[in-house]
Amino acid sequence: MRVMMSSESQRRRRVGAGGLVLAIGCSAMLLAQPPQPPARVDENPPTTVGQVEVGAPQPTFRAGVTLVTTDVIVRDGDGVFVPDLTKEDFLVTEDGVQQEIASLVLVHGGRVFNQLAPPPPVREGIVLPASSPANDTAGRIFIIFVDDLHLTPSMTPKVRQVFETLAESLVHEGDLFGIISTGPSSLSIDMTYDRGVLYGAMERITGDALSIADQIRQQEYSRGPTEVLWRAHVAFKTARDVLRNLEQVTDRRKAFIYLSNGYDFNPFPESRLYSSLSAGSRRDGLDRVGRGSMTQGEFDQFYGDYPDPLTDPFERMSRMGQQFADADLAVEIAELARVANRANTSFYTIDPRGLIAAPDINENINPDEWRMHMFKTQNTLRMLSELTGGIAVVNRNDYDDAFREIDAETSDYYILGFYTSNPDPTVRTRALEVEVADRRDLDVRARTHYTLPREPA
Repeated sequence: MRVMMSSESQRRRRVGAGGLVLAIGCSAMLLAQPPQPPARVDENPPTTVGQVEVGAPQPTFRAGVTLVTTDVIVRDGDGVFVPDLTKEDFLVTEDGVQQEIASLVLVHGGRVFNQLAPPPPVREGIVLPASSPANDTAGRIFIIFVDDLHLTPSMTPKVRQVFETLAESLVHEGDLFGIISTGPSSLSIDMTYDRGVLYGAMERITGDALSIADQIRQQEYSRGPTEVLWRAHVAFKTARDVLRNLEQVTDRRKAFIYLSNGYDFNPFPESRLYSSLSAGSRRDGLDRVGRGSMTQGEFDQFYGDYPDPLTDPFERMSRMGQQFADADLAVEIAELARVANRANTSFYTIDPRGLIAAPDINENINPDEWRMHMFKTQNTLRMLSELTGGIAVVNRNDYDDAFREIDAETSDYYILGFYTSNPDPTVRTRALEVEVADRRDLDVRARTHYTLPREPA
């Protein structure tokens, strides 16, 4: 009996030891695994400004026929809108190929007349239930984009005054609008009909643009001033996010009111070049030689050892990439315009600076550089409007007249829709032309192209 108990005890000890070894091994394997990172929290969630509820959601098909919509304004020789046109009166061509019009919506005086609703595209083998009708009857949709990262702080009272004029002259009862900003004003107001929020938003607007001195003295890298580029990218990304939300609305005219001072990726290049102490001293010496208060010999004696940033090879190498600054800016503007055209949205750019004659008296800047900077910033706003069929309110002070003009454009219009006959997804940018058949006396305004979205990778 004692022998049997001894054997049983030994067996249990072996089993217990084996279990202990297995537990230690499993623990070691768990400890050897790399720690799992905590779940990431999106610090910049996607904006909801621009999202409009248009009925029950429908299935999304990646392949199929694309419905293209474009807004059209038709006026006679006296500039009066022509509201009695039908589907048969319009002629739409895409890349020179005539398209069959599938939908026609008339908005006249802000009222919506759905003359011809678009039929669903034909998809073989797929039967879909009837879609719910749209539950939003707003004739106009506005996005008010306050780019306070590019609005001068000293101009804040003027910006608020322009915003108040906009609220009183452009946005009316029954208009659907949203407001968003890019900087410290912290405006993010979802689509609403409540005009009362306009005045609350106006009180929060605060300009936060870099001053001329800040742009000259800030840190740079090979592509240009870092802060200037970062601020522009923030503004463009915010605008693109809102436009992607607007793509879901296909039967309304969408106006993007863009308040900004414009953009320049390479501001005041010569002043930035001479912003260091040694380069600035050399430049002052050259100015004194030019005025005759210093001889060339004295200049060579005092400043001869200072490197000339215009000819210094290391300085030129470090700034080599800045020669493409204007091209980079044009690419950014073109991409933003493509997203807007895809959403059938027009930019109405507003420069609150108004008429500009000369720099502020406290700004010590070369007049030629200042004029070039003003031209570039204003030109970017003009490009955004022209590429999307809008209006640029630039270098003018008559904001009342400008907003009345925008009001007229957004109150009377047609929206034509067609299913493109070109299924090739590689042809992304396509030319559009809209005419009124046999009516050469009418002035027809419509967008000239649109761009298909990129296919997911």
